[in-house]
Amino acid sequence: MAEHRTMQRGALLDAARSLLSDGGTEALTFPALAERTGLARSSVYEYFRSRAAVVEELCAVDFPVWAAEVELAMAGADTPEAKVAAYVRKQLELVGDRRHRAVVAISAGELDDGAREKIRAAHGGLVAMVVAALADLGMTEPRLGAMLLQGVVDAAVRRIELGAAEDPDRIAEAAVTMALHGVTGAPTT
Repeated sequence: MAEHRTMQRGALLDAARSLLSDGGTEALTFPALAERTGLARSSVYEYFRSRAAVVEELCAVDFPVWAAEVELAMAGADTPEAKVAAYVRKQLELVGDRRHRAVVAISAGELDDGAREKIRAAHGGLVAMVVAALADLGMTEPRLGAMLLQGVVDAAVRRIELGAAEDPDRIAEAAVTMALHGVTGAPTT
């Protein structure tokens, strides 16, 4: 019985990811979850007390997977510059992944304070990964720099998701250049 409940919970989370990536937070409703999973609406309430509870669980499950992929990419880089580039590139590579699109939709949505705090904490963990690389590059305020760098990544994510005229690889390279060399686009001497 416990295995069946685990499978149903997993199906509900998968349905929530699809709804979020297809239609944003307003698409995530209990009737839509019930319809996608074939469960009665009352059954959905047995697993989650609210939309916010679904969002919180998705954050708990999906953010660590996303962060682990970014961390792995950074671990494979051998210089601080390469670590920063990997941090940017890997997040932008993940844009096409349904989990990533769901996380972006969640981040953009209107949520209660508990869910918003979980998202902030998860983003904080992601940002913390690049602080050491920025410090190694000589940045005097690496924590602030990491938060600003994440802003560049978030802007690039939105640009890719909007289906901008530029190729996603060009957007990624422009974001890496901005991250490493600022608005001049060239190393300072």
